[in-house]
Amino acid sequence: MRIDVLGAVRAFRSDGSPVPLGGPRHREVLARLVAAEGRLVTTDTLVDDLWTAPPARAVGALRTFVAALRRALEPDRPPRSPPRVLVTEGPGYALRLPRDDVDVHRFEDALARARRDPGAADELGAALAAWRGPAYSDVPDAPWARRERTRLEEARLEGVELRARILLDAGEGAGLVAGLRAHVAEHPWREPAWGLLARALHHAGRRADALAALRRARRMLADQLGLDPGAGLRRLETDILNETLPPAGGLTGWTGPGVRLGPRTTVDLARTLALAGGDALVHSRRDRLAAVLAAERTGDVALTARVIGAYDVPAVWSRADDPEQSRAVVAAAERALAALGPGAPADLPVRLLATIAVESRSAGLSPAERERARQAAREAESLARDLGDPALLAFALNGVFLHSFTRPGLAPVRDRIGAEIIGLAVRHELPAFAVLGRLVRLQSASALGDLDAATAHAEAAERSAFTAESPLVPVLTRWFRARVTAARSTEPGGPTAATAAAEYRAAEDALRTAGMPGLHRGLFPLALLGLRLLHDRPAPTDPHLDWGPYLPWARPLVLLARDRAAEARAALAAVPEPPRDHMQEALWCLTARAAARLGERAVAARAQAALRDARAEVAGAACGMLTLGPVARYLAEAEACAGAE
Repeated sequence: MRIDVLGAVRAFRSDGSPVPLGGPRHREVLARLVAAEGRLVTTDTLVDDLWTAPPARAVGALRTFVAALRRALEPDRPPRSPPRVLVTEGPGYALRLPRDDVDVHRFEDALARARRDPGAADELGAALAAWRGPAYSDVPDAPWARRERTRLEEARLEGVELRARILLDAGEGAGLVAGLRAHVAEHPWREPAWGLLARALHHAGRRADALAALRRARRMLADQLGLDPGAGLRRLETDILNETLPPAGGLTGWTGPGVRLGPRTTVDLARTLALAGGDALVHSRRDRLAAVLAAERTGDVALTARVIGAYDVPAVWSRADDPEQSRAVVAAAERALAALGPGAPADLPVRLLATIAVESRSAGLSPAERERARQAAREAESLARDLGDPALLAFALNGVFLHSFTRPGLAPVRDRIGAEIIGLAVRHELPAFAVLGRLVRLQSASALGDLDAATAHAEAAERSAFTAESPLVPVLTRWFRARVTAARSTEPGGPTAATAAAEYRAAEDALRTAGMPGLHRGLFPLALLGLRLLHDRPAPTDPHLDWGPYLPWARPLVLLARDRAAEARAALAAVPEPPRDHMQEALWCLTARAAARLGERAVAARAQAALRDARAEVAGAACGMLTLGPVARYLAEAEACAGAE
């Protein structure tokens, strides 16, 4: 049995003879079950998808269609024996065929393999050649069919460009020019397509034609959209003009410290740069927002949603590096979500909701904004589970993780999230999310004081980072190893506090150029303060230390170290509640220590209430990068002060 839906819906027996599928409704039922990819589709869903206003006997009619399809698909099935292809399952039906027997599934699998392995380009070419027209072309324009056609057409365009890019990178671009000319004529807004056409022309020895194609793209973008070409097209034009394009056709990408990238679409390039860190990470954020705004100007809501949601870069830190840009991305995602409507491809709302959750992690969020972000994270997770898309679920769980800091004491919850992300990443080959899951579990094990488990996760994260090409990971794990040294500096025969301080300083030097100001600023002074507290020493008083966002909580202890108790008391009275992020336990512990030293019972009681559920955790260790010692120590001080007569 073979079923084709990339064009009109049709079926063939193993000998190649066609299967008579019946009328339009029969084909639509079969097509809807193909789109479900083997999952159950309930009777109610099928009725709603087949009829805008279902007739009174709609369920009976549906059963008639299913019975006729079963006779057509399995004509030799003995009477009263259960069907094996179109099966009844619970409250509905499912189609049970190997993926290789359905053309759309063969295409999607070939595309997925080619994304991972350039050696699958021939298989992708064969899958693209199997397209006979728009997917489900003879199915009525129902919302589910529109959704699938839109999704699959976007995948087809990606496949055309991916195959061309692979062939050009391998120096096999002969014969691509005609196909790419037709491609850009049909889809003139796709900048990567223009770049591929120019590369193919250059590869064929037609340098002048390559430059002319890029100039046509520039004029078209300027005249029709008011846009300048993206960085990729500009670099390509410069490379061709300067004769610096590599002879095999591989486009020289943005080059930063230790990273050399191949060609990407604007958003794919931004995703790759984000994993690279340093200046590349800064470029990534800039290019990502520019791509979002450019997509919005086209007026194509689905395109805008895809551009916003395509930047599924794992995030392990709970504070945005560029809060204003994050707000702009969240606002664009909210606009796209409101404009999508009920007929949008099912994955787009998930991507937008997950983006809202991941980007809404600035310390300055209002309570309403925080609640909206948590709600978006929960909705994205629920929808992703229903869709059965592992990469989408991993991205959604990233948002759930970033909003799991609602109160101190939730390290075990985050550890379970990290474990699920790792499971998804390992089963479905998602290397970037494997890194995320390991870092999440490193942090939770660190918070729980299990340094052996945390070290194992650090080592696994470093191995995964090599596959994911993410040099940021060793920067973070270097901090973790300094945190381990600090913790062990209190043990008999352990390293000295000076050794731990030197490791923190070396980690600080590496982080300074990593492109993560939201993480970097104030971290080193806080680590030194934690080291001093571990050894019962006063806070550092160096006036050159930049405490960054942690100053309000550190200031009372710094003033106490300078013997300025009255000012310390006033500073403690002004201390706000800590933001709900990786550092909240640490900041509550600083408040508890200052309150105990100053005898401020009311403040100590607030710290005691906040820290009660985190008694078994380690202060500051939830970030995996520093430690102030056991929360229980600070909690005991707060309890003693709050209960003092």
